[in-house]
Amino acid sequence: MPNLAQTLKEEIARLARRELRRETKTVKKASAQHRRTLAELKRQVKKLQRQTALLEKQVCQCCSSAPVAEEPKKIRFTAKGLRSDRKRLDLSAADYAKLVGVDLKSIYRWEAGKSRPRQAQVLALAAVRGLGKREVAARLAAVTKKTAKKSTQRKK
Repeated sequence: MPNLAQTLKEEIARLARRELRRETKTVKKASAQHRRTLAELKRQVKKLQRQTALLEKQVCQCCSSAPVAEEPKKIRFTAKGLRSDRKRLDLSAADYAKLVGVDLKSIYRWEAGKSRPRQAQVLALAAVRGLGKREVAARLAAVTKKTAKKSTQRKK
């Protein structure tokens, strides 16, 4: 006659294996689903990388066929040049300051060599340097008109 304890032990082990199989079956299904999802995502990433590379090539081809813009010339600033330009245009320091869009004291400091203008201001000075007396007078009138409008709006 079989031992009752032995039979009971075998039955418990069988039920435990069955229960484990059932539990691991759901985990295996979930794991397989995750692997499929990862594989799909990897395929999508690869496809997007190919598309990106293709678009980069197209952009590079467009850029290379377009004319390359030359680097802007380095504009030199000298205090003597500023003074001589202002005298050439017969402008006061105040008018020249309005034309360039800076403070009057800045013009005096630049001419004295006590300070140097920033790059944006150097560009503005270079733009004025290329103008004639008539053009300067027209621009100065326009700037003066603008400032007059702003000051009347502030008073109201």
